[in-house]
This record gives sequence, structure tokens and C-alpha cells, in this order.
Amino acid sequence: MSQPARPQPSDTSDTVTPGTRRAAAQRLKMRRELSAAAMELFATKGYEATTVDEIAAAAGVARRTFFRHFRSKEEAIFPDHDDTLVRAEAVLDAAPPHEHPLDTVCRGIKEVMRMYAASPAVSVARYRLTREVPTLREAEIASVARYERLFTRYLLGHFDEGAHREGDDDPLLAEVAASAVVTAHNHVLRRWLRADAQGDVEAQLDHAFEIVRETFGAGIGAGRTSGEQPPASVSREGEVLVAVARTDAPLDEIMRTIREAIAERK
Repeated sequence: MSQPARPQPSDTSDTVTPGTRRAAAQRLKMRRELSAAAMELFATKGYEATTVDEIAAAAGVARRTFFRHFRSKEEAIFPDHDDTLVRAEAVLDAAPPHEHPLDTVCRGIKEVMRMYAASPAVSVARYRLTREVPTLREAEIASVARYERLFTRYLLGHFDEGAHREGDDDPLLAEVAASAVVTAHNHVLRRWLRADAQGDVEAQLDHAFEIVRETFGAGIGAGRTSGEQPPASVSREGEVLVAVARTDAPLDEIMRTIREAIAERK
């Protein structure tokens, strides 16, 4: 399987100024204020009875300000998804060359979980609201689809589809694996929200990702060029297994290599 060079993120050091960062922070602050106003009105008046004008007035801004931030009132309860999508993409762009692409995607989607975990009470209230209002549920599904497309593009970027031939299932595996990561994340997230945001959600997520890696990870051979030293390897010396790992090797990669070597001896 040929492996095209990964595109490198452009250097934006000259364009990302303190003023740009302040503007982005102010924009996110305004979106969150509008979202809080919308959630309060949806809870007290009901979703259908609440108007955009009422949301804007409750947030102390004009109607046109609302529409500078959201296209509709259902979008108003998801103020952080745009920002989180950018952060997830940044994780993919900055991935070290030795990292397995599936591991990179798992790290990327953790930005989504951190967004929810940063405001547990708000996340639980929003979850309950989306269960009650089909329109909001559809908006949530559309937001999730954006992450799935991002991760699918990333995994597909590690395969040369022009060289696809019969019997080469890597492109199919990339799409299925991206869907599996998103599904695992959403399963853990929903379970955590139904439990009123109790428990160590990141540990639950790591467990779910380990299942995805064990199911799909071995079949994706991307992220490593031929001849490159693997992050970790195990050799046998009699009854002893000797593990050798690069200092920058991910811990889960090292542990997976050791587990596979032990399983081979059984």
C-alpha cells in the first residue's frame, strides 16, 4: 500500500495575533451567553413557544446579534461545537509521524468529551432537552456527523485510494473505524449523561477506545513508513520477553505490543 505524504498544517504564527485570539474568545463568550438564555427559556416556556427575539432579549443583545452567531434557535444550545471541531482538527494536524492514525483519532475526539465534561450540569440539561425535542435531536445528530466526516477524511488520508485494488480493504476499514470511534464516544457520553454526569468518563472512554483499537487497529497499517523503527518491539530470550520502546512511543502502543507478545506464547 503506497502512503502519500501527509499534508502539513500551514504556519499561522504571523496571522494568529493576540487580537485574533481575543475576538475568538469574545465570540465564544457571546455564543455561550445566548445558549444559556435559550436553555433557560426552553426549560421555562418550552422550545416551540420560545422565539429568537426572546432569546436575544434575555441575553441583552439585538436580534441581528443572535443571527451573527447562530442560524436558528435549535443551534443555540450547541455553542461550543465549532470551537471543539477546530481543536479536534488541530490534534490531527499535530499528530507525531509514528503515531497510529487510529490512536490520533481517539485523541482528537477526546476534545469533544472534554467539552461536555467542562460543564456537567449544562451538558445533562442539554441532553434531557434534546431527548424531548426532536428538532434539537436532529441538530445534535448533524453536529456529530461533522466529527465523523473529519475523522473519516483523516483516516482515508493515510491510504492511496488511487492505488485501490481488489482485496485491498484499507479504505473501507478506515471509514468503518472512524464510525466506530465516534460510536464508542457517543455510547460512553450518553451513558455518562444518563447517570447525571457521575463517574470517571475519561476512563470509560479509554476502555471503549481499547475495544475499538483491538477490533480495527491491527488492520490499519498506516502511519508508518517502510523501514521505520516501530514505536515498540518485543524479543524473546529464553523464558524472558524483552520490550524495547522509543522514548516518544505512546504508552498504549507499548502495552498493546507486550500483550500481543504474551498472547503469542500461550
